[in-house]
Amino acid sequence: MRTAVTKSVQAALAAAVLLSAAAARADPVAEWNARAAEIAAAERLPAPTAYRALALIQVAVYETVRRVQGAGAPMLPIDVAAEPGASLEAAVAAANRTVLLSVAPGRRAEIEAAYQAALTGLEAQARDRGVRLGQAVAERVLAARADDGAAAPESWRPVTAPGVYVPTATPVASGWGARRPWAPGAAARFRPAAPPSLNSPAWVRDYQEVQAVGRADSAVRTAEQTQVARFWETTQPLIYFNVVRSVAERPGRTPADNARLYARSAAAMDDALIAVMDAKYAYAFWRPVTAIRNGDLDGSDATVREAGWRPLVETPMHPEYPCAHCVLAGAVAEVLQAEVGDGRPLDASAASPTAPGAPRRWRTGEELTVEVASARIWAGVHYRTSTEIGTTLGRRIGRETVERIAK
Repeated sequence: MRTAVTKSVQAALAAAVLLSAAAARADPVAEWNARAAEIAAAERLPAPTAYRALALIQVAVYETVRRVQGAGAPMLPIDVAAEPGASLEAAVAAANRTVLLSVAPGRRAEIEAAYQAALTGLEAQARDRGVRLGQAVAERVLAARADDGAAAPESWRPVTAPGVYVPTATPVASGWGARRPWAPGAAARFRPAAPPSLNSPAWVRDYQEVQAVGRADSAVRTAEQTQVARFWETTQPLIYFNVVRSVAERPGRTPADNARLYARSAAAMDDALIAVMDAKYAYAFWRPVTAIRNGDLDGSDATVREAGWRPLVETPMHPEYPCAHCVLAGAVAEVLQAEVGDGRPLDASAASPTAPGAPRRWRTGEELTVEVASARIWAGVHYRTSTEIGTTLGRRIGRETVERIAK
C-alpha cells in the first residue's frame, strides 16, 4: 500500500520548507498540516501508518491551540496547563516538530528547517512559552497513544498446505483492526454485514461490471474515467488533507477553527482505517484480479473466467471488502459538510500526486464520495457493493467524530 514519492511531492515538500516565516504564520495550523502530510509522503510511510501519524499530529495541535486560545472541549485527558502569553505560532510548530520527529525520523533535516523558519522573528518570551507548551502537549499525546496497538508484531499467517508455494508478499496492516480507536469502543462495533454471497445477483453484477470497466485495456472505460481512477490511485493522506485544506483556507477562518477541523478529519480517517481493516481481515474477500482469474470456481455460469485479466492500477495488498478509499472519503465528506453547515455547498477541491496538473472539484460531499467509489471500480480494485458499504461506514464514523469533537 506504499505509494512512490513522485517528483511533484518532492517539489511540494521543498517549497513548503522554504516558505518565509511571514507566510507560514498566515495560519500555522493549515501550513503545518501541509508540511506534515508532505513529510509523511516523503518518508514513505505505509498508508495506515501515515494516517495514524497525521492523527497524532492534529490531535496534538488541537490540544495545543485549545490551551493557547482558552476554548474548546478536550479530546484527550492531558495534564498540561496553559502557558499565559504563549505564541500560537511557536506552540503549533513545537507540537508538529515533536510528533514528526517521532513518526518520520528520516526527515529530520526538513522538519528542523521548517521548525526554525516558523520561530524566526517571534518575541523571545512568547516563543519560549509556546515551544514548552506545544512540546509538552505533543509528548503527552504520543504517550497516551503509545499502546494503541500500532506497534503490535505482524502475525499474518499465509493460507497454504504443507510444501505448497504461495505468493510471499505480506499483506498490509493485517492487525490494524485490533488497534484502539480514538472513539470509545472496539473497531468491531462498526463491522458491516458480510459481502454478497457468490450465488447472488449482486455478486454477478459486481463481477461483470469491474471485469469490463476496471481492466487495464478496457474498451468501455472513458478517458475521463481513467483520469479519475489515476487521481485516486494514491493512498497517502496527502490527497484527503488537500481536500480538507480547500475548506480550511477559506477567508474568515481562524487557527482555532482549523485546529478543530483538522483534528476531526484526522481522527475520523484514522478510525476509518482501523474499522475497515477490521472488516477486511474478518471477511478476507477476494479482489477482482483473484476472482476474475478464477471465475470458474464460484459456481456461476455468468462469471466468465479470464486467465490474463489485469486491473488498471496495482491492487493494494489487503483484502477487498469493504473499500478503504470509500471509508476515508465518507468520513471526510461528513466532517467537511458539518464544518460548512448542512444544506450549504461544500465546494471542495484538491490536487493529487498521481495525477499531476489535473486538480478536481466537488460541489457536495455526495459528489466526492460517488467519485471516489466510482474511481476504485474503474481502477479495477473494488466491486460496487464494497464501495457502497465502505461509503456508508465512513459517513457513520465521520458523524460520530463530529459529535465527539463538538464546536
